[in-house]
Amino acid sequence: MRLSVSAAISHGRVHRRLGLGPRSRLDLLRNLVTALVRHERIEAPWARADEMRGYAERLIEYAKLGDTNERAMRMANFWLTEKDLIHKLFKVLAPRFQPHPGSYTRLLQIPNRDGLDRAKMAVIELKGNPFPPLICPRRDTEKTLLNQLLKGYREDMQRAAAP
Repeated sequence: MRLSVSAAISHGRVHRRLGLGPRSRLDLLRNLVTALVRHERIEAPWARADEMRGYAERLIEYAKLGDTNERAMRMANFWLTEKDLIHKLFKVLAPRFQPHPGSYTRLLQIPNRDGLDRAKMAVIELKGNPFPPLICPRRDTEKTLLNQLLKGYREDMQRAAAP
């Protein structure tokens, strides 16, 4: 009997194929990054939000260098399709994230989209935004096997220490 391990082999693919081609993919990602900077919380299909997350975080890293940095300004000019948001990026978002070393976005799964495709959907938001927090599903409940075993272990230890 032969056991096989399923492994994700990329064969040279370094990113997801979004849109119709490379230019379409870049336009889609630029529009998503622009929407994230403008609204600070957006809803998108999981694959698009996950792919866009790294570009948004890298843009904020560059923005933390300041608006006098030429590379940071070029990156902001490329990634933001609405040029009035460059000011918001450098004057509002960069100071907000200045003390943080990384992980400026939060990605949460929401119910699948209704319709024919039932696409896996996500909410991506910038941390520290003014909106009320989204409720994260707690996976750490009393019903899991690990927690049941730990509960039994603690009870046994208390019983052993009591007499």
